[in-house]
Amino acid sequence: MQEADFVVVGGGTAGCVLAGRLTEDPGVSVCLLEAGKPDNDWRIQVPLGFTFTVPTRNFNWAFETVPQPGLNGRRGYQPRGKTLGGSSSINAMMYVRGHRWDYDHWASLGNAGWSYDEVLPYFRRSENNADLCNEYHGNDGPLHVSYLRSPAPFFQLCIDAAVQSGLNRTDDFNGAQQEGIGYTQVMQKHGERCSAAKAFITPNLSRSNLRVETNSCTTRILFDGKRAIGVEYRQGGKTLAIRARREVIVSAGAFQSPQLLMLSGIGDGEELRKHGIPVLHHLPGVGRNLQDHLDINLNYRCSHPDLISMGPATGAALLKGIAPYRTERRGIWTSNFAEVNCFLKSAPDQPVPDLQIEISRGITNDHGRKKVMVRGFCVIVTVLRPRSIGRVTLTSANPVDAPLIDPNFLGHPDDLELFVKGIRIARRLIASPLLDRYRGAERYTGHAMTDDGLRKIVRERADTNYHPVGTCKMGIDAMAVVDAQLRVHGMTGLRVVDASIMPTLIGGNTCAPSVMIGEKGAQMIKEQYQESAVPGRMTVFSS
Repeated sequence: MQEADFVVVGGGTAGCVLAGRLTEDPGVSVCLLEAGKPDNDWRIQVPLGFTFTVPTRNFNWAFETVPQPGLNGRRGYQPRGKTLGGSSSINAMMYVRGHRWDYDHWASLGNAGWSYDEVLPYFRRSENNADLCNEYHGNDGPLHVSYLRSPAPFFQLCIDAAVQSGLNRTDDFNGAQQEGIGYTQVMQKHGERCSAAKAFITPNLSRSNLRVETNSCTTRILFDGKRAIGVEYRQGGKTLAIRARREVIVSAGAFQSPQLLMLSGIGDGEELRKHGIPVLHHLPGVGRNLQDHLDINLNYRCSHPDLISMGPATGAALLKGIAPYRTERRGIWTSNFAEVNCFLKSAPDQPVPDLQIEISRGITNDHGRKKVMVRGFCVIVTVLRPRSIGRVTLTSANPVDAPLIDPNFLGHPDDLELFVKGIRIARRLIASPLLDRYRGAERYTGHAMTDDGLRKIVRERADTNYHPVGTCKMGIDAMAVVDAQLRVHGMTGLRVVDASIMPTLIGGNTCAPSVMIGEKGAQMIKEQYQESAVPGRMTVFSS
C-alpha cells in the first residue's frame, strides 16, 4: 500500500495551507488528495475569469440545496471549488477576516486558543500585504494581498455617496475598525489570483516530500479500531488506497467533510443505519450546525462606462482589455467584480456590524446563470450572523452522490427582519445625489416598498453568498465534532481542518479565516509531534 505520514483529503483552501506548511519539514511526507482538476486554467488565474466558473460546472461542484421553505420552496445554488485551491480558486478573492468579536466568541464557547489575539498571528503569518504594514498585517507570508491594481472610478462615487450619507470611510476592514465603507483588499499578486494553491502548493511542487494527486475522489477513511490509518480513493477508474503513518486530515469543506465522516461510519448512528452504513462511532453533531450567509441583490441600471453587462459595449471593453492585461496585468480583467465593501450596524446599539453591503460591477441575476444585456451595478445585502441553522446529511451510501444540503434559510424570523432593515439602508446609500447622473431603475426588486413587500422579494430572490461553515464544529458540547486541537472526538489519528470547524459563522467572508484555520491547524500538528519526538532528533516528524 502507498504511504505518507499525513494524508490530507481535499486540496481546497485549508488543505493547501496544511500540505504546504507541513512539508516545510523535509522529514515529513504529505499526500494531498483533490477530487477536482489542476488549477492551470486562465479562468482561474485571471481574476475576472471567476465569472465563467461560478455560474457553470467548470471547476465547480455546483451543488444545490434541498427545497427551502423560507425561500418559497426554491432550491438554492451552492457553487464550491472543484479544483486545486478549492473555492479560493473560483471566488471573488476578497480578503476579509471577520470581526474581533467572532473569535473571542469562539473562545468563550470553550475553544481554548481561538480568541482574536491568539489567531491574529496566524492571519499575519500567511499574509504578504503589498499595501498595509502594521500590527494587524503580515508582509512576508506566501498569500499575496493587495488593493486592486485598476479600481473602477465608478466605485469612488459609491464610497463618496455612502460617506455623504453618514457612513465612516475605512481603508482596512481587517484592522482596528471593521465598520465603514471602502475598497476591498483581494488575494492577488501582480494582477493575478493568488489562491491557496498558488500561495502554498505551486511554489513547493518540487519538494520530494509533497505529493499532490488531482482527479482523486476520496470515498472513505480506513480505520484500525477507532484509529484512522488511511483512506480509499478513486482515480482514473481505479480504487486505490493510501496509508497514513501519522494522521488523516479531512479538509473537504463544510459539505463534504461531514459527508466523508458519515460515509466512513462517524456520525449520528440512526442516520447512518438508514443508509446501511455500519456505525463506527456515534457522533451526532456531524453535519449539524450548518450556517451560511444569505444575501439579496439589488440591481440598478446604470450608464457609467466602467460597468459590465453581456452587451456589445462590454464585449468591446473586454477585448480591448486583453492587451493591457497581457503586458502589464492591469485593467478590467484584474477586477474582482465586487470592488467595494461596507460593514455596518443595523442599529446604533448593536455591539458589532451585523450587515455587509457589497457593490459590484454589473447586474447579477441568479449567480450569473441568467445573462443580463443592460449595463448596471449590484448592491448585495448580507445578514452577517444569521440565526437560522441547517444541516448536511447523506443522499445515500454512494460517495458519488452529492450530499443533501439544507441551510434552513430564513428559518429564524429575526433574519428576515434584519434583511428588511438592510435593504432600506442600502437604498438610502444608493439614493445619494452623487449617483443621480448615472443611476437608473432598480430591476427585479424596485417595486417592493413596504415591509411586507421587502419580505416577499427576499423570499423570492435571496440566495447564498457562498460562505457555508459549521458542520464539524469545534467545541466541548454534546454536538461538537472536533476539539480545540481539531481532533475528531472519540477518534485517534483523525482531524478536520477547514471552515466546517467554525462553531459560529464569522461576520465577513470566509476564505481568509479558512487560510488561518489551515495555518493554525498545521502549527498545532507540528507542536504535537515536537512534543513526542525523540530527544536529539533534528527533524520534527521523521517517521
